[in-house]
Amino acid sequence: MPRAEPAVLARGLADFLIELSIGLHKNAIYPPGHPLLDQAVAGLEARVGALLHDGHPHLTIGIARRQLVIEGVATDPNHPLLRDLALRLHRHHLGAVRFSQGCTREELKPFLATVAVEASRGEVPLGLGDPDVLQQWPHVRLYPLSFEQLQLVEAADDGDDGLPRSVASAAALWIGLARATLAAGGEVATASDPTVLARTLDERSGDGAYERVVVSYLVQIANELKRKSGREAIALQQRISRLVEQLQPETLERLMDMGGDVTQRNKFVLHAAAGMSVGAVLDIVKSAASASSQGMSHSMLRLLTKFAAHADADGDPLRAPMDEALREHVQRLIGEWTLDDPNPAAYGKALEGMAKADPLYPGIDQFPCEPTRIVAMALEVGAVGSTVWRAVDALCADGRVTELLRTVEDAPQGWAREAVLERIASPDRLSHLLQQGAEPSVLAAVATPLGVGAIDPVLDALAFADDRRVEVLVDLIAPLGLDAAEAILGRLPTARWPTQRVLLVALGRLPERPSSYAPLDWAMHPEPTIRREAIRQLLRDPVTREDGVQIALLDGDSGTLRLGLAAAQQDCPPSALPVLMARADDAALPPEVRALAVRAAAASRTDQALAWLVQRTLGPKRWFRPTLVEPTPESAAAIEGLAKHFADRPLAQPVLALAKRSREPDYRMAVARRSGFTTPAR
Repeated sequence: MPRAEPAVLARGLADFLIELSIGLHKNAIYPPGHPLLDQAVAGLEARVGALLHDGHPHLTIGIARRQLVIEGVATDPNHPLLRDLALRLHRHHLGAVRFSQGCTREELKPFLATVAVEASRGEVPLGLGDPDVLQQWPHVRLYPLSFEQLQLVEAADDGDDGLPRSVASAAALWIGLARATLAAGGEVATASDPTVLARTLDERSGDGAYERVVVSYLVQIANELKRKSGREAIALQQRISRLVEQLQPETLERLMDMGGDVTQRNKFVLHAAAGMSVGAVLDIVKSAASASSQGMSHSMLRLLTKFAAHADADGDPLRAPMDEALREHVQRLIGEWTLDDPNPAAYGKALEGMAKADPLYPGIDQFPCEPTRIVAMALEVGAVGSTVWRAVDALCADGRVTELLRTVEDAPQGWAREAVLERIASPDRLSHLLQQGAEPSVLAAVATPLGVGAIDPVLDALAFADDRRVEVLVDLIAPLGLDAAEAILGRLPTARWPTQRVLLVALGRLPERPSSYAPLDWAMHPEPTIRREAIRQLLRDPVTREDGVQIALLDGDSGTLRLGLAAAQQDCPPSALPVLMARADDAALPPEVRALAVRAAAASRTDQALAWLVQRTLGPKRWFRPTLVEPTPESAAAIEGLAKHFADRPLAQPVLALAKRSREPDYRMAVARRSGFTTPAR
């Protein structure tokens, strides 16, 4: 395990660990009830109470094989008492112990008795057994080591803790680094995740002792990666590289300062360059250079950035030599941290941007200059060719069509301008963008110059569009008015029914439709979804609304019926009243649908509807007094309709008065919702 450098364990923490070790020894050798056990518990309780206070509610111990990490400081692995304590806890496969404020003697006593039992004498070590055993005390928590989360596996001879030696070495190093997060309150269940560890290191800044321990682990891991190979080394490399790459630059720079120890910093960079990923190596070199007051020239860093871009690119024929070149240059230049960047700041930024640009692969024709600049120069000189067409295609592929069209519009008039515009705004280009699901603004930028030429590509895309996409596509051809409508009508008869429904939706959203199109022709279609869309269009037109309501109410499809009931509730035509009454009495319909029919009938506001509603609500007289029927969804809807539409009619007022005084809450609520009365408390 790595040794914490100058960090020294505080006296109170050292006394606490020694008291804990003594308590475990006594519980291991003395029988239950022995007076010395009570003394051990009392001594540990006093130490814990002195360390836990309002500003420090938790005390966490990270566990390695031969040492402990407490408050970010690692204990001396050669201290006999603390080494024995670490080994005892480690044999139980424990990764950490946490004491919280409020810890009492009643919890410490069974805790010591449980942990004091040697792991070899129980059925399984505590960390591999029942999780409830580890969490049985509110203020003393044990956390398992959880090696299975590390995925560091490679066969080898067993070590002294039962793990293969190669696994134990790498796993112990990573676990030790992960447990350092516990000093900042991290959860053991997630401490082995590099993302969680990086976030914890970012959040805990300014703690010198804590960072010295982390640096010590990083140095040991880098050294391990330099010496080891195989799957275990690859797994450790992936984890530590992810950790380094996800750290904030200021955090990594703070760690790379290493207390001003240049020798240790250079050693760490050397080992990292040999064993970590190229991305992590580049981040470490940048942070180390910054920690050294920019001792490495920015030009060299830009060169290394270009090497890394090639080395990270899958399928790049230069990947292997660039990876090797990056590591070789880092190792050769570790000692050269003294030269400042001679370039002006603006020039340096320009060079840095060029270094981060996409790599240029041999044998592949790409542009060393920006495609926008190529198009602008071609328009300026009035000359186009294959290079310009490739630049136009590249900009369109990147979704920069709007920018490209703006460049063309600003260009001087001429045949080159028209040729480039024709290359951009073509039916094939629009079809390609539609298939890619381009943004509406990009589609509009291409479709608008096309005019009627955009209709066929858009209608082809409509065949595969959902309702949300239909609105976007219709907006592209809506300005074309009747031309778009005629094109849709030409496709309707021969299209499959899913496409027919989408085409009907598109027709319904156009600002104008040809006189040859009548939604009523499609309102009797065998497919319910097509009928429903045609009826929606009938309902939106005041001229055909009454026909739409009656057709929907007579439809056997439940969705279409509900559509008609919703329209009738807003404004029920008197001609639909008989159909609504019949639907309300139809026992085959669900009660909630019959209730909708009752509400819709009330919306007609006719005398016939009033008499019918009163008849549905009044029951047999009792003691010569009128009563209400037993409550049902339909009767409650009838009273609601009377309160909303007929509250001022003499025939309805007795019924509403009975409903307000009724013991049935459904009736009282129906009146209160529609007439403004407050339901009386009962």
